[in-house]
Amino acid sequence: MKIGLFFGSFNPVHNGHMVIAQYMAEFTDLEQVWLVVSPQNPLKPKATLLPDVHRLALVRHAVGYYRKLKASNIEFKLPQPSYTVTTLAHLKEKFPQHTFALILGSDNLDTFHKWKNYEQILAEHELYVYPRKGSTGGNLLHHKNVKVVDAPLMEISASFIRNAIKDKKDVHYMTPEAVWEYIKEMNFYKK
Repeated sequence: MKIGLFFGSFNPVHNGHMVIAQYMAEFTDLEQVWLVVSPQNPLKPKATLLPDVHRLALVRHAVGYYRKLKASNIEFKLPQPSYTVTTLAHLKEKFPQHTFALILGSDNLDTFHKWKNYEQILAEHELYVYPRKGSTGGNLLHHKNVKVVDAPLMEISASFIRNAIKDKKDVHYMTPEAVWEYIKEMNFYKK
């Protein structure tokens, strides 16, 4: 099976993430998309994150029973900070029957050269790149393993949602309904 890995903090997961994930699962040759909850992105401070278990629960609520999407905690078991190259090696060993590709925004492709062992990742895996406003994709856009996907341009961010909740704004249409209910029930992002 060809699986697309959509890494993220998902703090919180929102409709922008879900539209991209579903688009990749339905309109590319990817057979399934795993939303990989990252415990710590080396380029982001961990202090701003909800605990891993809650972010994973939010993604599980978002995915629901849709068979082409899966919530993954694979990085929870790996050394931190999480490096994509390490996760990919682990997945290749654990699931040799699958082929793994990365799903990332063009803004991440702009800075892909800063990722640990990015040349190895690019040599061994396809990158499915979706558009992000203000980003060109940089020098790697025309690499043979980069597939530019004309997915919808999503201009919603987790930081916008967190700040809106903190400011007592109603943003429940920007997240899957089950995610919004969990956020309300747990009183997340109010401080």
